[in-house]
Amino acid sequence: MRVVATGHSFTPLIETDGLVLDLKAINGIRSVDLDKKRVVLGSGTQIKDIGEPLWEKGLGLRNQGDIDAQRIAGAISTGTHGSGTQFGSFSASMTGCRLVTASGDVLEVNESTPELLAAAQVSVGMLGVMTDVEMQVRDRYRLRESIGHEPFEDVMSNFLERVKKHRNFAFFWFPSEESAALYNIELPPGEKATDTCHVKVFEEADPSEPDNFIYRQRVDRAYKIYIMEYSPNFHELEYFVPLNKAEAAIRELREETGLRVTPAELGEQIWQTAGKWFWGDGENHHTYVDYYFALQVSDFEVDASDWTEDERRDVLEFRWWNIADLIDAGENVGPHGLVDFVRHHFLN
Repeated sequence: MRVVATGHSFTPLIETDGLVLDLKAINGIRSVDLDKKRVVLGSGTQIKDIGEPLWEKGLGLRNQGDIDAQRIAGAISTGTHGSGTQFGSFSASMTGCRLVTASGDVLEVNESTPELLAAAQVSVGMLGVMTDVEMQVRDRYRLRESIGHEPFEDVMSNFLERVKKHRNFAFFWFPSEESAALYNIELPPGEKATDTCHVKVFEEADPSEPDNFIYRQRVDRAYKIYIMEYSPNFHELEYFVPLNKAEAAIRELREETGLRVTPAELGEQIWQTAGKWFWGDGENHHTYVDYYFALQVSDFEVDASDWTEDERRDVLEFRWWNIADLIDAGENVGPHGLVDFVRHHFLN
């Protein structure tokens, strides 16, 4: 038995040959504790339906992401998050829940059961069916947005300082001219997208500051400022990395795409590999999944200008291989299975 929400998560969490439950009818605010600033919500409540009724009670979510289509139990159970280093994900705000287990038992999970609470906070539905959730909220507040368009290097020049300085700091990097359209982002007039960033900064507005509806400089209720419109919805993978590794991870992503191409030029995925890379101690490892595409170019010089010091040390040589030389190389060629795949895919 699995529970389906709005289907926003891109992982196959609810695939089953058994029963699928839809809990959209279990929605709305069940109770509010104004002293403790806690609210109990039906598990099927969509995030977009939380902001207004909480505002009317003088409260608001402590933080949220830029999509509000998810149902609250699904957002909690999958670690849905926003930006801002002083805030946790939605799961960190959950202080309790009611679970119905596979045996039919009803469990009241709260701070008196800390281990169970921790397990339920990002449970991906494995503990049972969540019917109610209790969340820590705060006094209602407004946000002031500042939306900008900046070159990638300008953003990275003071990335960590801006993360620490601002309540919420986030950006989208555009590797190609088509990237902005994927996020339904409109570029400033005359600006190019390639290797630039859409930068979002949110600060809490002073109570005396009036509402402002100027494009990209709005001041409004927090739940209205957080949200971006994605139409149509997009598919992506998100990775959590420690803040002190974030800049390196961002640059790694960029430097491994020295050749700028559009998704249409890449076409369909043709191959996929997965496995584990073990470190020198033989114990620690990391898991990988690699996706492969075929791209034909007339002439292309490999651009290593953005490689790190470690990459320059580890990569001794790079060159183009024709298929016959690759097959006849007699060397240990990675990834495992590449030679057989090339032989089958390109020669048959």
